Amino acid sequence: MLHIDDNIFIQEWELSEQFTRAQGPGGQNVNKVETAVELRFEAERSPHLPPQVKARLKRLAGRRWTADGAIVILAQETRSQARNRELARERLAELIRKALAAPKRRIPTRPTLGSKRRRLAAKTQRGAVKALRGRVPANGGDGGE
Repeated sequence: MLHIDDNIFIQEWELSEQFTRAQGPGGQNVNKVETAVELRFEAERSPHLPPQVKARLKRLAGRRWTADGAIVILAQETRSQARNRELARERLAELIRKALAAPKRRIPTRPTLGSKRRRLAAKTQRGAVKALRGRVPANGGDGGE
């Protein structure tokens, strides 16, 4: 059983693990020992997660969310199968904890009078700079001779 918070626990039947050979360094050991862990959590079928949490979880999981509604997490950082299992379970628990927290609704605010005046002053100044970019008269324009 995977403990998420005080009221949510993920049962073992919702999780399945598959072990494969890890990529990367590890010497001869990497070629013969299956240390990488692929943890699969059947999120869509889980009775322990409310629908709104499942929706947020789907968005947070991104590419890790499969077409049949499962989350697949791959852990192959360490050379120990047991440690990789722990890492995969920790990542899943952290992902679910993030999905449990409902995002705060943004309350739209109006711009202050000062910010409106500063914006308009900046626009006026910019317009004046652009107005000075006119053509230079052909005779030199200074009339000095």
